[in-house]
Amino acid sequence: MSLVTLYTKPGCHLCDDALDVLQRVQKLQPFTLEEVNVQEDPALLAEYGDQIPVVTLNGTFLFEYEVDETRLRQLLKEVN
Repeated sequence: MSLVTLYTKPGCHLCDDALDVLQRVQKLQPFTLEEVNVQEDPALLAEYGDQIPVVTLNGTFLFEYEVDETRLRQLLKEVN
């Protein structure tokens, strides 16, 4: 099963929006969803800073700031 990782931090409204999209897609095309709080890891905070949310699929960068739902569905079909 594919792993989608959402790099986020508390109080991030764009992160909340991204999570909503990811959960909506997950209901139709199952995948494992992992949320990572960048504030809990100094290396991730240095890497992503305010450029969140960031979404990866199986470790490959997909989106920054916004999730393109149509593109995500396409990519999930390709890897499954």
